[in-house]
Amino acid sequence: MRISFPYPQVPSVDISERNLLGIFSPSVLKIDEAEEEIIERAFLKPIGSNPLTQILKGCKNVLIVVDDYTRTTPVQKILPRLMKELDDSGIKKPGIKIMVALGTHRPMTDKEMVLKFGSELPKQYPILNHQWSNLSQLINLGETERGTPILVNRMVAEVDFIIGIGQIVPHRVTGFSGGGNIIQPGICGEETTGKTHWLGAQFTGREILGKIENPVKEEIERVAEKVGLRWIINTIQDGAGRLVEVVAGDPFQAYRKGGKKSLEIYQSSMPQDADIVIVDSHPYDSELWLASKGIYASELAIKQGGVVILVSPCPEGISPSHPEVLEFGYQTFEDANQMVKKGIIKKLTAAAHLVHVGRVIKERAKGIMVSGGISKEQKEQLGLIHAEDPQEALEIAFSLSGGDSKVAVLQRGGEILPVVQKNCNQFKS
Repeated sequence: MRISFPYPQVPSVDISERNLLGIFSPSVLKIDEAEEEIIERAFLKPIGSNPLTQILKGCKNVLIVVDDYTRTTPVQKILPRLMKELDDSGIKKPGIKIMVALGTHRPMTDKEMVLKFGSELPKQYPILNHQWSNLSQLINLGETERGTPILVNRMVAEVDFIIGIGQIVPHRVTGFSGGGNIIQPGICGEETTGKTHWLGAQFTGREILGKIENPVKEEIERVAEKVGLRWIINTIQDGAGRLVEVVAGDPFQAYRKGGKKSLEIYQSSMPQDADIVIVDSHPYDSELWLASKGIYASELAIKQGGVVILVSPCPEGISPSHPEVLEFGYQTFEDANQMVKKGIIKKLTAAAHLVHVGRVIKERAKGIMVSGGISKEQKEQLGLIHAEDPQEALEIAFSLSGGDSKVAVLQRGGEILPVVQKNCNQFKS
C-alpha cells in the first residue's frame, strides 16, 4: 500500500499489506451546521457562567489572550462575535487589548498576524506578542500551593477581565490543551513554564497524554485561577481541521466538556502495539520543538523495543527559541534529571522537552527522522537516525526490528491520540 504525507516535498512510502497494521487518524465528522452558528450557540449558552453581557457590567478594560501561529483555532471567525459581545456590554475599543499567548515560542511575524487575525482587526485593536523572556514585562504574583512561581505578563494587572481563546487537542505536557493553558504557558515567564513542564516530565506519555484530569493540568489551572482568567472560548476541530464544537464560559467547566468532545474525535483505536510507527507531525510542522508532538503520540502506539519514524519538514530547524535542544540532545529522565540537579541544564522547559522525546527514543524505542530542515549531523547529535526519505527510513526500521514487523501509520500526528484496544478503558473518563 502506498502512503502519502501532507507535505508536497516528501515522497510517499510503500508498505506491504502483510506488514501494515493500519492507518490511524482522528475522526472527520459530517457537520451540516455552519461554523458561525456553532460559535453563536457557544456565546448564547455558556457553560458554568452567565453571558458576558451580564458579568462584564462595571468593567472597562478587557484583555483577550489568543493562541499563536502554532494553533489552527479559527480566531478570525471568533473575534468579531466576541467584539460584538464586548460592545453590547459597554466595553469601548480603547479598553480592549489582544495578546498572543506565545508560551515560549518565537514571536509571530506580520504575515502570520494577518493569517491569524485578518487584515482589518489589527488596525482597530493593538495586538501584542507576549514577551516571555523579558523580565521587565512580567510581574510576580507569588506561588501556587505547590510552589510554582507565578511570573506572568504585567498587563494582567492592568485590566478588569481576562478572556482566553484557544483550542482543545491532546497535549503531552497537560493531557489536553485549552482551558488554563492560555495563561500557563501562554503568557507566563519561562520560570513558571519550566516548573509545570518539568512536572510533566516526571510522567510517561501514557500517563498524561489524553487525560482530561492529571496533576500537571491541575497545577496549570491553579496558575490561571490566581492570574484571573475568567472566561474562555475554546474550539474543537475534527481530523480535517473543521470546526465541530465551541465551548465557552467558565475556564474549568467549559474545558472539561470540550475535552470530552476532543477525546471522541482524536482518539484512534489500534488492535495492538506496533513494531514500527510512521508518523507525520501535521499540523505542527515548522520546527522540531513542535514536530516532536508526533513522537509523543507514537509513545502510545509503539512496542517496547520498537522503531518510530518521524516525517516532518521543520523549515525553521530544531528550535529558534531553545538552542539547548541541540546542545544536549534527547535524554532519559534519569540523565536529564542529573544535569538539572548539577545546574548543567538551567532551563526546565528545555529539560522537559529533552525528556519527553527521550522517553520515546531513548527509553522505549529507536527514533528515525525524515526532515529536509534538519541535517544528518544534527539528527545524530540529537540521538535520531537520519533517513533521506520515508522509504529509506522504513528499510532501516525493518533492519532493526525484523522483516515481519507490524507497521502503524499515524496521520495528523501532532494531534492524534492512538489507543491500543486493551487500554481503551483508561481513556473513557
